[in-house]
Amino acid sequence: MVERSPLILANLVRNWCDREPDLKILTFVAIDDAGNFQEETRTYQQLWDNGQRLAAWLRNQGMQAGDAFALVMQNHAEFVDFMVASSILGTVFVPIDSRTRGDKLKYMLDFAECKGAVVGDNALQEVQSVWQGTQKWIATLGDDLGDYSGILPVLAGPIPTPQLDIVSTDPNAAMQLLYTSGTTGDPKAIMSTHGRYGVSATLPVVLGLGQDDCLYTGLSLTHANAQVITLGMSLHAGIPCVISQKFTKSRLWDITRHYGCTFFNLLGGMTTAIYAEPPRSDDSDNPVRKILCAGMPAAIWDDFSQRFDVDLFEFYGAAEGGLSFNPPGIGPVGSCGKPPPSMQIAILDENGTPVAPGEAGEICFREADGSCPQMTYFKNPEATAKKLADGWLHMGDIGHMDADGWLFFHYRMGGGIRKNGDFVNPAFIEKAMSEIDAVTDVYVYGMEVTEGLAPGERDIVAAVVPADRASFDVAAVSRACREKLDRNSVPDFIQVVDEIPKTASEKPQERFLVEAFENTPRDIHPAAANS
Repeated sequence: MVERSPLILANLVRNWCDREPDLKILTFVAIDDAGNFQEETRTYQQLWDNGQRLAAWLRNQGMQAGDAFALVMQNHAEFVDFMVASSILGTVFVPIDSRTRGDKLKYMLDFAECKGAVVGDNALQEVQSVWQGTQKWIATLGDDLGDYSGILPVLAGPIPTPQLDIVSTDPNAAMQLLYTSGTTGDPKAIMSTHGRYGVSATLPVVLGLGQDDCLYTGLSLTHANAQVITLGMSLHAGIPCVISQKFTKSRLWDITRHYGCTFFNLLGGMTTAIYAEPPRSDDSDNPVRKILCAGMPAAIWDDFSQRFDVDLFEFYGAAEGGLSFNPPGIGPVGSCGKPPPSMQIAILDENGTPVAPGEAGEICFREADGSCPQMTYFKNPEATAKKLADGWLHMGDIGHMDADGWLFFHYRMGGGIRKNGDFVNPAFIEKAMSEIDAVTDVYVYGMEVTEGLAPGERDIVAAVVPADRASFDVAAVSRACREKLDRNSVPDFIQVVDEIPKTASEKPQERFLVEAFENTPRDIHPAAANS
């Protein structure tokens, strides 16, 4: 048996085809209008064969090694097929959230120099609109092919499987361009290498997972978390994985029960949204034994773990790099953990000087030998230099370390809420409000509304999704906040919304809530008026 470098995705899949070609490794789940599960599966052999066919199809579209194309779709099985195809051909794929629209979509497609795009039917019209009149190719997974050739005939019927050589050989070459969320401006594109994807091979040992486990994710494969951590860990270790077409908090536990999933991953606002679901008698009756979470609020940590009978494995990291882990029962509640032996961590002040334990500053990482991590933003040397200033990877987050070296995250730089001379922890407010029956989701942020605030201080705004908007009683929610929270943490304004706008990684997009606050005053309710 030939052993090929598993740092190249196509090699990894081919290696598994030599060992266990028929292992059903991936199950993709969609929920139909009746609430039933519709699934599509992939074995390693199917991933290889489909990858070969699609690599040939891409080559027929004129794609060559180093050329870029976009994947604008939800979590379809073809997403991974095209990842394998791209690895075979040596092209660069560009994952884009299928909810992206208008100018932002056009920017992301064109900035990455995409020569074409594979598009889910929910995004086809938008991609066609922004590329109207261009020579770009568009392939769709849907039945409505419009004026473009469809990709489905390539995968349908008894089509011979070509035997193309794997062009990708350099682990340091770009595998994909991963866009940041762009919450403060145009999103930046991270040049993510083949070798970078290979780090997921080490995670099963760190997380205590094996082939008897079953992974689950509802996060978008256009985001590094689902793609690198969950999918990558599955493909490297041969651990079966279930992938929802899109995240659904209301069916999360039903899916894990149905497929026997033992592990999944949560990010930020997802934890509060799930916790806000009305308690059920069978909450703890599930096969999940461990959840990897980034940003589980300390305020709900123990309650969440006990309610769903799961161990919480907290971590901190970003697509650009940096990593810390807090295994269950090891570090203090609320801590993001400590870095692996391969990395150093420091909390630096505005002058780049390490601060004392307990003091807040920017979270930064570098390699264990003191060298600077390697990371590049595509066509943006200024942003790259800023990110790697003074030999550190600057995370753009504020946090502190305790005397024992445990990391605690505070807030994104520029996103803290200071009121009456103190910093307010939004997590405690979100926990209190998520326990109110009338609230199904909540996100707390700060903005300057009231005149005469002290410099740097903000009003507290709680954006809430009501269980029933028609009967939602803002006054009752305000009273409940006063009963549950200290005076300084009671929201100044309650903003009623149909949904919390979120990124592909389920991160709340504050800027859209700020825009809605300013443009739809009828949805804004001063808490003082409801006392």
